[in-house]
Amino acid sequence: MSSTSAPSPVVIVGAGPIGLAAAAHAHVRGLPAIVLEAGASVGAAVRAWGHVRLFSPWAELVDPAAADLLLADGWVRPEATDYPTGAEWAERYLEPLTRSLVATGAIEVRLGHRVTGVARRGRDRLVDSGRDEADFSVHVEGPDGPLVIEARAVIDASGTWGDPNPLGAEGLPALGELAHGDRITYGIPDLADPATRQRYAGRHVAVAGTGASAQNTLVGLADLARAEPGTRVTWLVRRGETATAFGGGDADQLEARGALGTRARRAVESGTVQTLTGFRTVGLEPDPGANGTLRLVALDGRHVDGIDEIVVVTGFRPDLTWLSEVRLDLDPVLSAPRQLAPLIDPNVHSCGTVYPHGAAELTQPESGLYLAGMKSYGRATSFLALTGFEQVRSIVAAIAGDHAAAARVELVLPETGVCGGSGLYDGLPADDAGGCCGPTPASPELITLGTRSAGGCG
Repeated sequence: MSSTSAPSPVVIVGAGPIGLAAAAHAHVRGLPAIVLEAGASVGAAVRAWGHVRLFSPWAELVDPAAADLLLADGWVRPEATDYPTGAEWAERYLEPLTRSLVATGAIEVRLGHRVTGVARRGRDRLVDSGRDEADFSVHVEGPDGPLVIEARAVIDASGTWGDPNPLGAEGLPALGELAHGDRITYGIPDLADPATRQRYAGRHVAVAGTGASAQNTLVGLADLARAEPGTRVTWLVRRGETATAFGGGDADQLEARGALGTRARRAVESGTVQTLTGFRTVGLEPDPGANGTLRLVALDGRHVDGIDEIVVVTGFRPDLTWLSEVRLDLDPVLSAPRQLAPLIDPNVHSCGTVYPHGAAELTQPESGLYLAGMKSYGRATSFLALTGFEQVRSIVAAIAGDHAAAARVELVLPETGVCGGSGLYDGLPADDAGGCCGPTPASPELITLGTRSAGGCG
């Protein structure tokens, strides 16, 4: 006499916007799923920057499958043209979505469950025999101790929030960076919070970074400097110039993103912010000329003295340590899936238009394992929620065996209005580094994905 056991669930790592969207698509496909979240609440990473207002409106922040589930439960959809903060995104969308998912009885969401490893059941990374047929073993540290969950597929939507890039220009902490960590904030400070405001008011603050987070920080600190005498802001830019560091302005199809760049440009041009270009930090030490302040030292020997606080907004990187026992095929530069990397690599694509992508570009040598969301971008920047929603729709279709739906990817995202390769050094093009638009002044840019026919370089 034999019996058949229920199929193993899909395990989704991360209860953020993309992980919960994956769960919604799993429900649509009739696939049981378990969502594992290391934080104490859904959207823990989003809440960590909850004071920041997104530059995407509500119309682009709600997954279609999730919306159908929510609306069936009486959810009132936010005004499509409004721009929520991170906290509002979590409270008005992620929380009710979690309740709706759990109410289906087919989706579990487990908080306080940190994934520590993934492997093929009964096999380490070296074993070939029966590998593709074996389920995954997902090792987890939960509130009651360690456990192992068997999974038919794993979607890693854990993001990159917990792993910020360091201040050091070489991708490693600068000398003294760890020792003076109490003076460094990695991320956009909440200057509406009285305690945080007091921390920076009347101080000399250095800001390192050139993306949208840096723009937010510069705007906020410039406002603080106008209100609080003695507040000084020094902007450290690794590139040799800032000509295109502020995004596309009026040419950006995401209106709020373009407006943010314009405000940041005005803050810098007003003289409130001192800019140092070509400054690649290699050291951080006590300032010998001023008691209690710090000195930042650049690779070329220049230094900035009298620093009280440092804000590092240089992006994030994926944590791959707990994927050490599965077989990955990642780009050596970005740590993104190898098939996706050429579409998002700023050394190659200096404009905002690349091929659409889905499960085919995100699949790994381990059948049934996918990196999705911000994690799939590796060290590339400017991931948009719309990208992640389409990724997991395609991934879940592939897991369910609907390969036609998985291949039917339609992805058109707003253009940045920017064309400038960010993989160059000090504004000088390296050999073949001009990207699809040819050699251009180097500066970090906002990179989005769109269809090949959507304009830009094509």
